[in-house]
Amino acid sequence: MSAPGILIAAARSGSGKTTLALGLMRALTRRGMRVTAVKCGPDYIDPAFHAAATGHEGINLDSWAMEPGLIAALAAKAGAEADIIIAEGAMGLFDGAPEGAAGTGASADIAALLGWPVLLAHDASGQAQTAGAVIRGLASHDPRVKIAGVVANRLGSDRHRRLVAESVAALGLALFGALPRNDAVKLPERHLGLVQAGETEGLDARLNALADFVEAHVDVAAIVKAAASAPAVFDASAAPKPPAQRIAVARDAAFSFFYPHHAQSWRAQGAELVFFSPLADAPPPNDADLCWLPGGYPELHAGALAQAENFLSGLRRFAQTKPIHGECGGYMVLGRVLTDADGRAHRMAGLLELETSFASRKLHLGYRIATLAAEDHCLGPKGRVLRGHEFHYATVTREHGDAFALARDPYSSAQSPAGLRAGSVSGTFFHVIS
Repeated sequence: MSAPGILIAAARSGSGKTTLALGLMRALTRRGMRVTAVKCGPDYIDPAFHAAATGHEGINLDSWAMEPGLIAALAAKAGAEADIIIAEGAMGLFDGAPEGAAGTGASADIAALLGWPVLLAHDASGQAQTAGAVIRGLASHDPRVKIAGVVANRLGSDRHRRLVAESVAALGLALFGALPRNDAVKLPERHLGLVQAGETEGLDARLNALADFVEAHVDVAAIVKAAASAPAVFDASAAPKPPAQRIAVARDAAFSFFYPHHAQSWRAQGAELVFFSPLADAPPPNDADLCWLPGGYPELHAGALAQAENFLSGLRRFAQTKPIHGECGGYMVLGRVLTDADGRAHRMAGLLELETSFASRKLHLGYRIATLAAEDHCLGPKGRVLRGHEFHYATVTREHGDAFALARDPYSSAQSPAGLRAGSVSGTFFHVIS
């Protein structure tokens, strides 16, 4: 039997979805419920906070990159191990992109596919009765999507709360709660979003404070009652195939952007994952079949990585006989030079003819469709199409060699080289989702 689920969404980014989601997850966990968290869309940072709030790893669901069967399979597995699923949406409820595998990538697609009702986190700052008009539009926009109710956020007074509550009641929707303005519960941020969960000081106390905040102003029991079960369907064939049998995965503060659904799916199909820390100067284990360098924040740790001789020399030895693949930050470390925010150049592994800089920043963000250009790559044969995304501020100052893939965004038909490959080593700014 699949656990009931509810999806927290909003009209736009910055409306308080994460505050409500984390507070609700921790509040329910403290009540003794097994909570599985879901993040809609391509996001590495929020799921780590979800895991800290619930006590175990969650998953990402993305209707642009994932086929319906994979979404159903991952949701079913998550529901089999929980009492309730709390999903956090991305951006606005209906924001997405063309050419999706199961939809546009919008949070609304996940709610519709899985039958989860939507809990709207609505930022009512700077408005009163207009809140009802905005919520009416969201509630009526797509008949596939059921709005369970609203939690109003950033309210300034009892009068403000009353006016918003009246506008919501006029729509026939439940107002599950009203959160007053409270900067004390904000989590620290940096250039790619929240500071990572593992680096946030006093995280457990912060999560408990969020739970206390939500408990004080939200009818948590009513939200649980409003959740609905998704169809209990599991299709193991839909899961991403492991790229090797024994996979060495870099994991620490510099390399943390690794999707939980990849780890779960690869293990379920018999692969073994061995984690190691480049910041602790650990090389990839010699008995691994593949070394995977995820994205993360190597630009914030470039000096330490440049001094990690055991890691760098071990990486070079590994590359002589076995494949290495780097995504985003991992790609930068496979290059020759990484320049930090202060303009200091740091020597990296030198396995690819690549130089990158964080001193000259430009945002690269969006979904990508990539076609493998490399023969017999660990991710598949030449010509295989991968779906994923880019999200980084680093710029390329030198990139020379054979392309790892040809990629384009969903709004263009023009392909361009993405990443590099040299022998058994490959890398790209492209993060694979499925």
